[in-house]
This record gives sequence, structure tokens and C-alpha cells, in this order.
Amino acid sequence: MEVPEPGLPTGNAHGSISPDPALSIVIPAFNEELRIGASLEKIIPFIESRGQAFEILVVDDGSTDATVQVVESFGEPRLRVIRNPTNRGKGYSVRRGLLEAQGSWVLFTDADLSTPIEELDTLMSEAGPGVDVVIGSRAIDRSKILVHQSRRRELAGILFNRIVRLILRLPIADTQCGFKLFRRGPSGNIFRLQTIPGFGFDPEILYLARRNGLGIREVPVIWRNDEASKVRFIRDATTMFLNLIEIRWNWLRGRYRARG
Repeated sequence: MEVPEPGLPTGNAHGSISPDPALSIVIPAFNEELRIGASLEKIIPFIESRGQAFEILVVDDGSTDATVQVVESFGEPRLRVIRNPTNRGKGYSVRRGLLEAQGSWVLFTDADLSTPIEELDTLMSEAGPGVDVVIGSRAIDRSKILVHQSRRRELAGILFNRIVRLILRLPIADTQCGFKLFRRGPSGNIFRLQTIPGFGFDPEILYLARRNGLGIREVPVIWRNDEASKVRFIRDATTMFLNLIEIRWNWLRGRYRARG
């Protein structure tokens, strides 16, 4: 299923955003009223302490709760809500946020901050010449996992990443950690090629990045499982497996090259 090209931002913008922020933070959110406020209360002061211009884009994915109202209550001029009229999927929302971001670097983080925002410094320390994408990883150093998933889910994740390496020949230990940093210029071109709107978007983006010559660095980060995860084990795992076949098939058909 192809992801349509995002349109202009909808929703509310409080005040003006710096025309040249150094960093954009994209947070996809679907029915996150219970978690998004606490996460923003951690993100905003931490980024302010770094002394650089920034913007935060919360992409509301058709929430039916008070997610938007919680975000708007901050009254923060550097915080913008982008609203999908209906639930389109995590991959669609991340893509839309990155394509509308203005920062030189764009961090994608999950709304629950399973990886604490302070780990941004870990990713930034690896960003530099020849490195366009830096991704957080739970697999490189599992001692950094402070709260584990159930054994079944953890084993399924390990198996999934082995299948990723087999089908896509992608030398990455953990494609699914929701904490990734992109250099906006070259990564924007990759996100425009994205076709998968759901949870399977991560392998597609990383596959396209590698195939198009972007430098990727994987680094271990602290991570805590949140039991309120939106991933539904059987249905989403099956879809993500089929997505891997779709990615490979799209490449062999020349679909990505044709769109580029």
C-alpha cells in the first residue's frame, strides 16, 4: 500500500518556528493523551538545555482522545501539531513529520519515550561526515534494556531482525527501536520513496537508505518496555513479515528507482 505525498500542515501552530532550527523532533501519536504530556515535559527542557534552535512536530494520527488538546495546552511556540484526518499508520505519520520538518537533523522518537530523550546525545555523537542516519539499538548491548518485553515478544523481535537480514541483506541488529536520527537533506529523498504506512516502515527506510548510499550507524541506547505498546503481536507481526517481501519485490521491480 503506497503512502500518499503529505500535503501542507493542518492543525494549529502556536507562534512562529525558527526558520533554521538545528534540530526537529518528530513524534507520531495515536491516542496518547495519557503519555504525551509527560514526554513533552521531559523533551522540551532537555532540548532547551542544549542551547540550539529546535522544533517539535507531534503528528496526531487521527486520535479519538484528547491527545491534541494535551499538546496544545503547552502553548509552546516551537511545538506544532500536524493532524492526519484519519488513522493512517505510524510509518505514514513519521514520513509526514520528517518531510515537513525544517531542522538540519530530525529525530524520530516514540511518544512513550521508551528510549529517554537524553540518548539524543549518544546519537548526535555519531553523526558527522559520511553518517546520514544514526539509529538506536537494543540488540548491540542488551544490558541497556532496563525493562524487558515478555519473553515471547523479545524472541519474536530477535527472529524478525534475523529475517530482515536474510530477506533484505540489511546488516542492522535492531531495525525497530523507535529512536532514529536523520540528516534531513538526503533522508528526505529516501522518505519520499517510502510506500509502507504501518509498523513495517523501519526496514523499508533503512533498506532504501543503504541502497542509495547513505551512511548508517547503529548505536546501543537505554530502553524500557512500555506495556501500553500499540503493536498487536500476531496481526502486526504477520503484516511486517509480508512487508519485508514487499520491500524486496519493489526493489527488484525497480519501483523505488522509478519513483526516485
